Amino acid sequence: PPFLLLSRFSAPPLPAGGIHPRITMALVGVVDQGTSSTRFMLFDGKGRPVACEQLPHEMITPKPGWVEIDPQVILSNTYTVMRSALARGVEMSAIKAVGITNQRETTLLWSRRTGRAFHNAIVWNDVRTTEIAEAMKARFGGQDAFRAKTGLPISEYFSALKLRWIIDNVPEAASAVASGDALFGTVDTWLTWHITGRQLHITDVTNASRTMLMDIKTLQWDEDQLKAFGIPRHILPEIKSSSEIYGWFCSESPLPGVPLSGILGDQQAALFGQAALHRGMAKSTFVRSPKL
Repeated sequence: PPFLLLSRFSAPPLPAGGIHPRITMALVGVVDQGTSSTRFMLFDGKGRPVACEQLPHEMITPKPGWVEIDPQVILSNTYTVMRSALARGVEMSAIKAVGITNQRETTLLWSRRTGRAFHNAIVWNDVRTTEIAEAMKARFGGQDAFRAKTGLPISEYFSALKLRWIIDNVPEAASAVASGDALFGTVDTWLTWHITGRQLHITDVTNASRTMLMDIKTLQWDEDQLKAFGIPRHILPEIKSSSEIYGWFCSESPLPGVPLSGILGDQQAALFGQAALHRGMAKSTFVRSPKL
């Protein structure tokens, strides 16, 4: 699957004139939609990078501890890096499949009718729902009240409380939820819905597992969790596996007719990308601090 080929490669150097010879070998693509930027990478059949394009985006911080991204910028940057990769000399017909890996937990709610989000995406590290999380802990018996079912502690980190905040604080969003016009998703869902011409409202198990709404045993949305957070089931995406052909890029996208065939949250993608493929294997992500 495309997401198994993720890595931190740089694009090959351009020859004189700035354009590679036309690339017609079979390729797979990966959208890497992260917290601070969006990348599109193309790999050949041996996992070697052929092209890599990246665009940063603005992090919006309206208050201390609040972190947002403009959803339209996420989408437009995704399309831009795809077009830039094609401009490297890649024949679109060479791209046989594309997968998405994404920042997890980041929460969006948008209109089924207009395709526009009701609020900026609330990013995973946003802490505006800390007080709500504390109230939930007190109400349900501590931070581990949902851990057996969801695998997660009650925390502002996860999507359910961010979604609850949007519904409670954006009147237009609340009205849309009540009327059936609202759709919820993490970044993978937002991109997939647009990429497929508004045809697919889906997520994969890794992203769903970070919402506090999925039962990690059944891999389905859990009615008790939905009731606890006051989230109506009809706004949620369908949960799919991480590797299957979900659909195809629409005619308005940069890659019309190319299959979308993988979705995986970024940390799980990195686990696979670093070849932790067997039970008991683990990966640790860290940042080395400069010496003081």
